[in-house]
Amino acid sequence: MSTTSTEAQASYWPSKGFSAVFDFAAASHRGAVTVLLLASLLTFLPGFFQIPPVDRDEAYFAQATKQMIETGDYVDIRYQDDVRYRKPVGIYWLQAAVVNTASALGVPDARKKIWLYRVPSLIGAIGAVLATYWCALAFVSRRGAVLAGLMMSASAILSVEARLAKTDATLLFTVVLAMAVLARVYLAPRREGVVQPGLGLLAVFWTAIAVSILIKGPLILMVVGLAALALSVFERSARWLLALRPLPGLLWLLLIVLPWFIAIYMRVGREFLVASVGEDMLAKVANSQEAHGAPPGLYLVLFFATFFPASILAGLAAPAIWAVRKEPAAKFLLAWLVPSWIVFEAVVTKLPHYVLPLYPAIAILTAGAVESRVLSRRIFLVRGTIWWFLVPGIVSVLVIVGAVIIAHGLALLAWPFFAGAVVFGLFAWRLYDDDGAERAFLRAAAAAVLMAFGVYGVVVPSLSPAAFPAVALAQILKDSSCQHPLAASAGYEEPSLVFLAGTATHFTDAEGAADFLRQGSCRFAFVDARQERAFALRADAIGLRYDRGPRIDGYNISVGKPLTIAVFQSASTP
Repeated sequence: MSTTSTEAQASYWPSKGFSAVFDFAAASHRGAVTVLLLASLLTFLPGFFQIPPVDRDEAYFAQATKQMIETGDYVDIRYQDDVRYRKPVGIYWLQAAVVNTASALGVPDARKKIWLYRVPSLIGAIGAVLATYWCALAFVSRRGAVLAGLMMSASAILSVEARLAKTDATLLFTVVLAMAVLARVYLAPRREGVVQPGLGLLAVFWTAIAVSILIKGPLILMVVGLAALALSVFERSARWLLALRPLPGLLWLLLIVLPWFIAIYMRVGREFLVASVGEDMLAKVANSQEAHGAPPGLYLVLFFATFFPASILAGLAAPAIWAVRKEPAAKFLLAWLVPSWIVFEAVVTKLPHYVLPLYPAIAILTAGAVESRVLSRRIFLVRGTIWWFLVPGIVSVLVIVGAVIIAHGLALLAWPFFAGAVVFGLFAWRLYDDDGAERAFLRAAAAAVLMAFGVYGVVVPSLSPAAFPAVALAQILKDSSCQHPLAASAGYEEPSLVFLAGTATHFTDAEGAADFLRQGSCRFAFVDARQERAFALRADAIGLRYDRGPRIDGYNISVGKPLTIAVFQSASTP
């Protein structure tokens, strides 16, 4: 069974076109970067501008950044009147820089455009793909490095994170940069053709760690530190780490990181450290946070879906990877992967994206197995390639059913993309033996791109406002004749509403909503239907005159339940 596209063999549609593009990418660094950049944009951009703010994490991050811009305070991190100290300030600064730049360039109402807050994630995701390619060049040929980059760009989990205004895509970028330099430091004396990094690359290493700490705290120290520790144990020496120039490197790291930490400490004392380290990071180790607890082994189960479609090849590569585990290249990549994976599995709180910083190691290991033509030929593993065909079909059906249930529509515009994805998946599966793993994966990656267009470009935006009630509620305020409308919400307290309706949005109960309307004109109350009777009783008790607005029927994706929101307006509103 062939595993590369270089052998003389029959050409099946559309392998010629794919091979030509792949050959172009493998011919030069410029070609590789061009193809990987194009593949990333095709995968990550569908829906990027159209999908409304997603509850809850994305909306929390975006609203905290918006408040920074509104107040001009770029030290403290707040969500309305509450502190938000779960993560350091880095991602908020990046988002604020984009939004302020857009405002300066004349983008109208830039502060409420969620896609601007997503730009750092998009850049981080694309940067992670390109950094994976660069990292892989220390282990495989340029062709294999391009393949590793494509595995990352096509992965389901990175496709999600690239579209969310959160920390994880930018964290991934910094981790891959740091590990790419560490790989060269480790491999230089052990592998021919790998050059010891100079001062420029060492600066990249320490800067990546510093920026990562500002974005997501000490997580990068765990990934890099455990890998370095494991390799030092294997080598029975840590002297190789001296090539990192640790003393000047640490000084440079502290120069970048300390100013904000000192500033926030001067402002709030130990409150930030207690909240971020104690209540957020360490609490996840022993306890389930926000109902996200799960037993060890969950990430291994989820890997099939989160790294799809490359997860199929990873399964085929696993036996060969184990066979060469003592070779320096495989040893480094396994040291990157295994220790941190064990820690993540041991931590009680689990979310699919937590292990994302480890996926580039898997991509490079898998690309090396493809390039060396050592993928397993065991029947039960090879038969797993049928999932390249089955997954697009299953996901398409589930997504269409979801659109029918939530938005009462068939999302017909997505059907051609889904059909194309199924066809590409069929060819990837059926021609795997004839055309080899490389061409098969390119077809599977094309299917992933088409699924991105169908799911994120068509279906998810079509769910608005049903799946995004805050959009409809904010539109009511915008369409009112009030110059500065104020809103209170009872029973619906998602951060997307604060982001779209304004920082002054007040969360209360039904009685509080009635009292809020009584305080003046141009006030709106959004009341969950389950609290509507309590609102009416309180309104009667205080003699409140109000006008009824539309009722918003929708679906709260944060809790997975349908909801109906009644809109009330103070009667004195013009």
